Amino acid sequence: MWEAAHVQLTAVTLDTDTTVHTVFGNPMGGRTSYNPKNRGEKSFQPILTCLAETRESVAGELRHGDRPTGAQIARHLESVFAALPPAVQTIYARADSGFYCAEAVEAYDAAGAPFIISARTTSRLVDELKGADGKRSAETDANGPCEFRYQPEGWSQSYRFIALRYENKPKPYSADKPEQ
Repeated sequence: MWEAAHVQLTAVTLDTDTTVHTVFGNPMGGRTSYNPKNRGEKSFQPILTCLAETRESVAGELRHGDRPTGAQIARHLESVFAALPPAVQTIYARADSGFYCAEAVEAYDAAGAPFIISARTTSRLVDELKGADGKRSAETDANGPCEFRYQPEGWSQSYRFIALRYENKPKPYSADKPEQ
């Protein structure tokens, strides 16, 4: 298709995400799981990967409503890498915290794809973040952007983590809700 449209991309950015699709009745595969808009309802949770440059879908997979496992995420990413045209030489990747697992990181590393994944907050990560030095930067409105190396439990090596700290404004005092 790229050949017919004269698209000659050698570098692409992959955006991988899941979405929750609420279903009603008893469709096969519908599960009661993570569904923020319709709590307690059955849903499907497909995984989708699109190219940021062309907005086309590279791969998608309809899944039951449970969160995908690390092995399922890795298989999906491997199918995405295999589906890219041979002209693509450089792959960049972005994903949300649903893909924060060792298997996804290993799949990106195996493909030689630099990646950004939103981290899930864990107590170990918060402890590491508290010890990191934050410095003001004109490039962001954050109060203390910082970076540090960290190896989550079960990961084969440490990776670079970047955090943006924002100062929370104090909530106004309310006599109805005394401060705890």
